[in-house]
Amino acid sequence: MMFDESSVSRFPHHRAFISSSVSAPSFPTFSGASSGDHPSPLRPSPSSSSSPSSATSRVLSTPTFAYNVRVALALVPAAAFLLDLGGAPVAIVLTIGLMISYILDSLRLKSAAFFAIWLSLVAAQLAFFASASSSLAASSSSSYSLPLTALALFLCAETNFLIGVWASLQFRWIQIENPSIVVALERLLFACIPVAIPALFTWAVVSALGMANAAYYFMAFACAFYWVYSLPRTSSFHSKHEPSDSQILGPLESCFHTLYLFFAPVLFRTASHHSITFSSFSSICDLLLLFFIPFLFHLYASTRGALWWVTKDAHQVQKIRIVNGAVAVVVVVICLEVRVVFQSFARYLHVPPPLNYLLVTVTMLGGASAVGAYALGLVGDAFSSAAFTALAVFVSGAGALVVGFPLLFIPLPLISGFYLARFFIKKSLTSYFAYVTLASLMVLWFVMHNYWDLNIWLAGMDLKSFCKFVVASAALAMAVPGLALFPPKLGFLTELGLISHALILCYMEDRLFNYASIYYFGFEDEVVYPSYMVLTTTFLGLALVRKLAADHRIGPKAIWILTCLYTSKLSMLFISSRSVVWVSAVLLLAVSPPLLLYRERSKGFSKMKLWQGYAHACIVATSAWFCREAIFEALQWWSGKPPSDGLLLGSYILLTGIACMPIVALHFSHAQPAKRFLLLVVAMGLLFMLMQPPIPLSWAFRSDLINAARQSSDDTSIYGFVVSRSTWPSWLLIATILSTLAAITDIIPIKFIVELRAFYAVGVGMTLGMYICTEYFFQATILYPLIVGTIVCASIFVVFTHLPSASSTRILPLVFALIVALLPVTYLLERQLRAEGTGEDEADKFTTLLAIEGARKSLLGLFAMIFMLISLEVKFELGAIIREKAIDRSTPNQISQNSGFPPKARLMQQRRAAASPSFTIKRLAAEASWMPAVGNASTILCFIICLILNMSLTGGSNRAIFFLAPILLLLNQDSDILVGFGDRQRYFPVTLAISVYLVLNALYRIWEEVWHGNTGWGLEIGGPGWFFAVKNAALLVLTLPNHILFNRFMWDYVKQTDSMLLLTMPLNLPSIIITDIFTVRVLGLLGIIYSLTQYMISRRIRIAGMKYI
Repeated sequence: MMFDESSVSRFPHHRAFISSSVSAPSFPTFSGASSGDHPSPLRPSPSSSSSPSSATSRVLSTPTFAYNVRVALALVPAAAFLLDLGGAPVAIVLTIGLMISYILDSLRLKSAAFFAIWLSLVAAQLAFFASASSSLAASSSSSYSLPLTALALFLCAETNFLIGVWASLQFRWIQIENPSIVVALERLLFACIPVAIPALFTWAVVSALGMANAAYYFMAFACAFYWVYSLPRTSSFHSKHEPSDSQILGPLESCFHTLYLFFAPVLFRTASHHSITFSSFSSICDLLLLFFIPFLFHLYASTRGALWWVTKDAHQVQKIRIVNGAVAVVVVVICLEVRVVFQSFARYLHVPPPLNYLLVTVTMLGGASAVGAYALGLVGDAFSSAAFTALAVFVSGAGALVVGFPLLFIPLPLISGFYLARFFIKKSLTSYFAYVTLASLMVLWFVMHNYWDLNIWLAGMDLKSFCKFVVASAALAMAVPGLALFPPKLGFLTELGLISHALILCYMEDRLFNYASIYYFGFEDEVVYPSYMVLTTTFLGLALVRKLAADHRIGPKAIWILTCLYTSKLSMLFISSRSVVWVSAVLLLAVSPPLLLYRERSKGFSKMKLWQGYAHACIVATSAWFCREAIFEALQWWSGKPPSDGLLLGSYILLTGIACMPIVALHFSHAQPAKRFLLLVVAMGLLFMLMQPPIPLSWAFRSDLINAARQSSDDTSIYGFVVSRSTWPSWLLIATILSTLAAITDIIPIKFIVELRAFYAVGVGMTLGMYICTEYFFQATILYPLIVGTIVCASIFVVFTHLPSASSTRILPLVFALIVALLPVTYLLERQLRAEGTGEDEADKFTTLLAIEGARKSLLGLFAMIFMLISLEVKFELGAIIREKAIDRSTPNQISQNSGFPPKARLMQQRRAAASPSFTIKRLAAEASWMPAVGNASTILCFIICLILNMSLTGGSNRAIFFLAPILLLLNQDSDILVGFGDRQRYFPVTLAISVYLVLNALYRIWEEVWHGNTGWGLEIGGPGWFFAVKNAALLVLTLPNHILFNRFMWDYVKQTDSMLLLTMPLNLPSIIITDIFTVRVLGLLGIIYSLTQYMISRRIRIAGMKYI
């Protein structure tokens, strides 16, 4: 809405779109030889007519903010975290503010919407501070907590400010009017996000995982946000006069970001663990790692221009990378040896000290040096290639020795290192697969040497079986890069390797995540596979698939299968079923072909054939059936008890319908029957879930899991005995709703067959009537025929009013008269039957009276809904007739109309168009003269019944009239009853009903206080009751002038003088201040509102009229 360019054409002279051609006044042009003595008729000047198009082209050519997705990755999770911290107050304030801003933006009030967004953010921040006051008070007792709390609140406020800056960049009018401001806002956004958001993300992760490794979390987020926001990027708003490489950030911001990346994690670690910072060599290594890992990352980022602010000389930057990278690699390797290798993997080092330190250092440092040299392109000539090969061989041998590889087989790792180096130098696939074979043998030896003989059960299987999957996964992971380099004809080998590796990975993670027990030497323990590992392997797999697809290494079928397999692993994080990974994979494989398979590279999506659509729909339904146990467990977790058969079947139908949506939306969007059938399927699923009708599913949906849950003996002890209630009437409501949807979507062709229309109306009325009787009037069996007949008549009236037949004008008034006649008959018969069945016992009489009162209110509510439905239908049909007539009459005028008409001629045409509805209402005497009278009678009956229910339920609430009076908007212009009433007076019944109701209610309150109070006490004192009545009656009279003037104004819209309004409006103040009746106070407030509204409407009408003069 903020980018809506239609506003340019609708409001071409808005201040934001004024061009130089419209800044000067334009005058009518004159036709003549040279002097222009003879004026021609007025017509738009060329300059003025071209200015809107130039303004439009100017707006369309204006660039927009191009980094919304990039910024959303940081600010949307941050906003969600702040909402979670702030709680309900912040969410409520922000929701109200954004709704107001959206409404203002919809009304084309761009500046007001802009300020509304900022005010809502400020209000939300104040609410956040208020909700955090308790934590501030609690932290005041500690000298350390108070500064931390202040810093945390400042961080939240800064994030809130950045969200406001991002929202400001979405307003295009700011860029048009102040282009330098949007450039500054963009620069501010990219300068502050890498500083503030990593701290907020670390706060969120620490809240879930603890403070032990908080500095490393912070370092990871700082590196990620530096890569996303701090690298050189072209501004979204650079002009044509600026160089094409104009960047968002300057040298100062880039330098600050670099220093922040280097030192912020170190300072955070020092501040959070200050007591143990220098307590051991391991703690010192933590500080060095937190500095030099970002340092190495920054050196790698310099290949993407991270050091542009230091120098632009490529040779100098390369020297910086080599020298500083060498120092950083040495420090990082030594610290990793101390912090990781010798602490966590010491049991795998089979060489005694100090030789183990030397071999581990040679292995890690040599490997890191080789990788760095190859990455920086230092391996090219013969000498560097020989050195690289020697280093690879030496590192492989040292690594094999340190892990205890037998000396007899030491040539295997040496040859493996040689072939790996040869592959990198000569790109020889034979060398690579030789390396894969030898490396797989070494992995097999390592696993057998360390784990094969252990008597341990892990992930629901013995450790030997698990080791087989580990070795197979490692071998496939090493083989796939070589397979990807094969010619395209052998690309199926790459696809087969990737799919096999994905299957093994899914199986291993499913077993580790769902079978958490480990058994060893008669003991049992819990080993929890972390959720972040599932997320990591999933997103790494999807990134690998995307990269291989972009390089055309794998085909669409492999992309389809791999995407479904990797995505299915996420389901185990939300559903505890042990088979959820495989049923999710089957369901995704059935749902995703319309998205992933039926695609052409040049033409986008290719259409399915009809038989393929049916086949995919059947496969989707079958795969959803395989998910029944997962659906059952999810519903059981949600509700806390086993779901009913109706809920289970409804969930299955809904899942099937949603899964079929891609087929219909992408490939059968032109087929209306497919859309309608899909709507019926989704609606059926929702109805089954909501109504939960009784369904025996033992033959189709029951499984061992479902049977075990249903036969649990703890249900009664936990939930107690639940009174069984008949649920079979829900089938009637389901049949009614589905039949209505089928008729609306033309699946049932009631528009074309009158007999089918009649059968449908009677059937729907009977099913709905029987449902209402059995659910709400189950004790009054004798009333069933009357209630069912009433609803059948209402159904016939609505159906044949919307789709009339030849006999509708004769039958429908009689049907409506029958509905009106059934109201008193049913109402009185119900009371009479109850009275006859009353026993002599007083308790029975009291119970019967309560039942009569409740049933009568239910009957009145039912008839009120029926009359409301009839009024809405009549109003809709009359409006459709009037619009059709108005279009028929205005079409010739529109053809003959041209843009050169003067304002007075346009005013006359608008008056004739406004008069056409009155003319068509007179024409209704020959077409549907009964409809306005029936609609008005139905509206008045509905309003009267609602007033009766209001009096009996709430005792005559003042607030209720403001909700009931809008019913009178359904009144229609009638040539017999409401003569003179038209569309211009449509608000008059509403305001009149409110005023009359409140006045009568106030009189009743006064009478109730005087005559139903303690009148004896009042007479003894000297008549305070009479004083009360006279005072409040006089105050009530003072409120009447404004109500009379406003209701008269709503009838004829004749402007009153300002003096009259100024004289009558203060009369309401005494009624507001000194009255004892709340209704009189409401009348006074309403009088002031009426007066102000009348003044504003009169002023608007006057301004609109002056525009045409």
